[in-house]
Amino acid sequence: MLSADDYKKLTDEELVALYKQSEQLDVIGELYQRYTSLVFGVCLKYLKDREESRDAVMQVFEKLIVSLKEHAVSQFKGWLYVTARNHCLMQLRSKKGKNFEEISPFIMETDPEAHLQDVPEIETNLSKLEKCIETLGEEQKLCVRLFYLEQKCYKEITEITGFDLNKVKSHIQNGKRNLKICMERNGQA
Repeated sequence: MLSADDYKKLTDEELVALYKQSEQLDVIGELYQRYTSLVFGVCLKYLKDREESRDAVMQVFEKLIVSLKEHAVSQFKGWLYVTARNHCLMQLRSKKGKNFEEISPFIMETDPEAHLQDVPEIETNLSKLEKCIETLGEEQKLCVRLFYLEQKCYKEITEITGFDLNKVKSHIQNGKRNLKICMERNGQA
């Protein structure tokens, strides 16, 4: 059994693998410590309410107990971001019929009905984008994920991947172009 200090030394991916093997909840606790702020920020962005966002953070991490066993997770931070976003979108969708008038001024810029009807389309586009990312070559996929999902700078990406700066920039630029082509082929701009 590892100590809390041992967990801190492990990467996210090592923690996910350890949890899948042992199902120890203290591993989820370490991930919670690392990413509570990220998940709270995502929830606050979508839900626009601090209390609801706090509740949503707890619900997302409770879901991890089951979800991490069911999914192959290679980039935990990006996967967690998408999981939190999807949780919030589902909450907003379920509210549509209930207290719609109460939440609409906070989440709508123009016609409220048009925006709520766009939520499934946005989810579909994000799903297509995730599939298009998978079609990229390994080097492009790695650089695109690090740059856009993990928000690493060029220098950090060169350190992580061992690619020189020009290669990193090239992989990101070409990956972005290939994603655009893939999305356009699938009917999305």
